Amino acid sequence: QVQLVESGGGSVQVGGSLRLSCVASGDTYSTYSMGWFRQAPGKEREGVACIDSDGSTNYADSVKGRFTISQDNAKNTLYLQMNSLKPEDAAMYYCAADRLMGWVFATASVLNALDACSQGTLVTVSS
Repeated sequence: QVQLVESGGGSVQVGGSLRLSCVASGDTYSTYSMGWFRQAPGKEREGVACIDSDGSTNYADSVKGRFTISQDNAKNTLYLQMNSLKPEDAAMYYCAADRLMGWVFATASVLNALDACSQGTLVTVSS
C-alpha cells in the first residue's frame, strides 16, 4: 500500500511557475510508477507526468518542455515543477502511483483506477 500527501497548489498568473510536492509512504519507487494527473471541471482525468521504477520520466505532450518531474528518494518526496503555466493548465492536480509503468499515457478509465491517489491540490492560472 502507498499513501500520498500532496501540497503546493495555488494561484498564479499566466507564464508563472508553481511546484507541487508529494510525500509518499510505503513501498513506492521500487514498485510503482509515481506521478501526477489532473482533472479540470467537466473534463476527464489527464495524465501529466510520471517517473517509472527504473527512473525514466514520461510527460504528456501538453506539458513537455514546461513541466519537470523529479524525486528525492531520501525524503520520499516527488516534485512537479510547473513553468510557463497556461490557462489550460488550471485543474485539480493529484499525485498518484500505479504498478503500470508509463501510466501518464493511459486512458481516463485507467486513470480512474490507479493504485493510489492523493487528496488533490488546486492550481488556478489567471490572465
